[in-house]
Amino acid sequence: MDIVHLILGKANPEKMNGVNKVVFNIASKQALIKMNVEVWGISENTEINYPERIFTTKIFQRRKNPFSIPEGLKKEILKSTHDTIFHLHGGWIPVFSSLSMFLKKNNRRYVITPHGSYNEIAMKKSRFIKKLYFKWFEKKVIRNAGKIHCIGESEIGGLHTLQRTDKMVLIHYGFEKIQSDSKTISAQKQMIFGFVGRLDVHTKGLDILIDSFAPFSKQYPESKLWIIGDSMEKEKFHQKIKQNSLEDKVELMGSKFGDEKNDLIMKMDVFLHPSRNEGLPVAVIEAAAFGKPCIVTRNTNVGHLIEQYNAGICLAFPDAELLTDALVKIYNIRQKNNLEYQKMGKNALKMVEEAFDWNNVLSEMNNKLYTF
Repeated sequence: MDIVHLILGKANPEKMNGVNKVVFNIASKQALIKMNVEVWGISENTEINYPERIFTTKIFQRRKNPFSIPEGLKKEILKSTHDTIFHLHGGWIPVFSSLSMFLKKNNRRYVITPHGSYNEIAMKKSRFIKKLYFKWFEKKVIRNAGKIHCIGESEIGGLHTLQRTDKMVLIHYGFEKIQSDSKTISAQKQMIFGFVGRLDVHTKGLDILIDSFAPFSKQYPESKLWIIGDSMEKEKFHQKIKQNSLEDKVELMGSKFGDEKNDLIMKMDVFLHPSRNEGLPVAVIEAAAFGKPCIVTRNTNVGHLIEQYNAGICLAFPDAELLTDALVKIYNIRQKNNLEYQKMGKNALKMVEEAFDWNNVLSEMNNKLYTF
């Protein structure tokens, strides 16, 4: 059995695009256990501007018509064997609608991982347009798929609002344990909170983050908030920070990658992710792998694990007052009960080692996702 991952992009792990990072990791792990795996990407250009990898990558230039399949991609599909399974990544992607029909017509099988795009919160955005789009296009993608890989319970619920199906399989992503001597540090007056991700103010709950940190910082003025990431909304977000008089408390660090990003995460005391909508946020798992207690919303699809492992605090829903209370709570734990704070950090690492073990994930994908 051959596996071909189909994505928009080049599976570059050094970009902020979470889907590309996940696909890179899945393909790398599959290649390591000697699976025949390739990544085929549709991109604005075919330049090889990504790191070396241990799997074959083929890049096809995106066409102006978003529904149009690149000719080179069609030829590669037709050259593939009939036991190849194509693994599509992402939802509401016009070219995938065309690909689903092309694959079906040519007797090729595929599965799809929507990466959170079918969850209930995502479905509320542009609901009317999505309803029409689903009727004419997305419905075919689901109907023709052999299996639908959901990465969180919210996506299962969201998909049921679109169409009842027994094709859904719930499997978390895996995560590689980071080799590091980092650990939660001893109590000190200053406390550094951090966020890593795309500066999508609404989706990532960054407005909630600032609205909660403003009253918290008045009570604990020595605390800092580091924001790692970038986007076209950076200036809009900066204005939000200025309006709350937090310029000396909140530092916008821009995009960071590799060791530079990891070094900054290691210096954080608590990781924050108050997102309104996620598939499965890699940044939270990365922070937990460094032994950082995390404060997340249930919308992240890792909140239940944070609670299960006592690896931080899970907010029932995105809300500034709830987040402020959580910041105060974890601040007091670190300052007054450092042993509990240290234990949270160890629990975060344990969560990554157990709940995101790649051996288990790959086994589930082979036995549940690629078998139909």
